[in-house]
Amino acid sequence: MTRTTLIIARHGNTFESGEAPRRVGCRTDLPLTTKGEDQARAIGHYIATNGYTPDVLFTSTLQRTMRTGALALEAARIDAPSSTLPFLNEIDYGPDENQTEDHVIARLGETALQDWETNGIMPPDWSPRPATIIDGWTTFADDIVRTRPGQCVMVVTSNGIARFAQHLCPDPDSLARAHGLKMATGSLSVFVHDDDQWILEGWNIRP
Repeated sequence: MTRTTLIIARHGNTFESGEAPRRVGCRTDLPLTTKGEDQARAIGHYIATNGYTPDVLFTSTLQRTMRTGALALEAARIDAPSSTLPFLNEIDYGPDENQTEDHVIARLGETALQDWETNGIMPPDWSPRPATIIDGWTTFADDIVRTRPGQCVMVVTSNGIARFAQHLCPDPDSLARAHGLKMATGSLSVFVHDDDQWILEGWNIRP
């Protein structure tokens, strides 16, 4: 059996303790905080101590993901090539971009926001649409199975994109019910391809 591994990490914190969080999407390129950098290193320690050795790193074009990936590999003492992929960029929150949660709730309503958090139902003004994101994951995953069989591939992205990675597996709805959709900052999820299909080995692991 050829075992191909896909590690998907969410970038570390971009808000300081006590700072009101905002909907930070692809148009808001924030750096990691000190805690966010520590979270990135914790990802690296986790992959090293659990026997993962990424052969390659892919991030979005946003600095929070690139820095998370670089610090993780440095902490793991892994020298792997890295490159950026635009499909990994966080979603565009439209009129809610860089707005506080109170603002977003006031505009969309609590039900619409809960539908997004729990069911992945995206508000109409946000983009790209879920089908496009899922297609991006499927294309990427098919490519690494074909071109990198047996390798370990690491990805660093954002929550709005990562939450749709469960669609790589045969029954994403069951996975969502069992694990939820959200990945916390500084967390990672592990998928393995076993010659037949992708299997979720761990979701939202917080080192």
